[in-house]
Amino acid sequence: MKTFFSHVSEYIRNTDRWTWLLCLVLSGTSLIMIAGILQSGYAELLNINTRTFQVQCVAIAFGIICAIVLSRIDYLSLIRLWKLHVPFSYLFVVLTFVIGTGVPERVNDKRWIKVPFAGITIQPAELLKISFILILAYHLYKVHDRINQPLTVLGLCLHGAIPVVLIHFQGDDGTAMLFASIFLCMLFLAGISWKYIVAAVVGLIALLPVAWFFLLNNFQKSRIITLLNQSTADPLGEYYQQYRAKYAIASGGIRGKGIFVDSHIYVPEMHNDFIFAFLCESLGFMGGLAIICVIIALSFKILANGRLAQNLQGQMICAGVFAMIFFQSAVNIAMCLSLLPVIGNTLPFLSYGGSSVLTNYLGIGLALSVYMHSPKTLFSK
Repeated sequence: MKTFFSHVSEYIRNTDRWTWLLCLVLSGTSLIMIAGILQSGYAELLNINTRTFQVQCVAIAFGIICAIVLSRIDYLSLIRLWKLHVPFSYLFVVLTFVIGTGVPERVNDKRWIKVPFAGITIQPAELLKISFILILAYHLYKVHDRINQPLTVLGLCLHGAIPVVLIHFQGDDGTAMLFASIFLCMLFLAGISWKYIVAAVVGLIALLPVAWFFLLNNFQKSRIITLLNQSTADPLGEYYQQYRAKYAIASGGIRGKGIFVDSHIYVPEMHNDFIFAFLCESLGFMGGLAIICVIIALSFKILANGRLAQNLQGQMICAGVFAMIFFQSAVNIAMCLSLLPVIGNTLPFLSYGGSSVLTNYLGIGLALSVYMHSPKTLFSK
């Protein structure tokens, strides 16, 4: 027993305690919010019950354990294992086209796989994020001395396009956009030339009509049109979910209504993609702002930890984890505020979902591995 506690004490001394504190604050808030939603009287409408709370507890506990284990392993060793985890991750995603399930009303939505006899589902695209960050970090390291050569840039773009295209055809454009954000952030911080960035922006603008007419389906177009015409949108139609979310956020005022009260406003998926609306209604503007500050602090702490690494691989891993958490949070909150259309992105650490919670903690484990296996200075803490 003494040996166990000595190992715990050693780990606490060597790990990044601020990162852990920020993560635990978010996870603790998630459990409190889900408990409040269960008491709100909308559990039946949301098709959730006490098992939802239990699953979130298990996902957080398992995620913390995985993060601890991962952080103890040298991140360079994890990169060297890419021939094992990358094929497995992509195979897992490809399986969704065969045995995947999704939202019934969306024909092409096949993002989850049911776990036999467990009564739960797994979203393989979430776990692919971790492998993608590792293998892209390795790719950028291998080509860094010639990163601005046209053929190198083309190879990197093909690397980044693979998960984006695959997950687009899976019917999960929100996650596909997140992969693109991770790729672009890592590429930018690796030192890609501004001429390529400008060319990419111009190219994307030129391709917008192509995307509108050939890539987006009618459902996605309808959501965008609704968002651009909020003043005339039907609050009982396509705009219903975001209208309710904005109404709930506004009703919270400055200090909020409280968590365990019976006067909450119903918002579809308020335990999942729209948990930020419930949080703001419960804790008010001040509570919502506090959570945003915690997410920002965690994101930039991860990015700062990458500066400790004396090699590009560690820096790029932290850049990828930063992008995964920061951009997904920004998109989710913008979605709740009707600044972006609904695209099905969860709020990291806060939304209900085992795959999402586990992936977030795996990402934290990677960032902590960089921190714990890099030399510290007097001002590292």
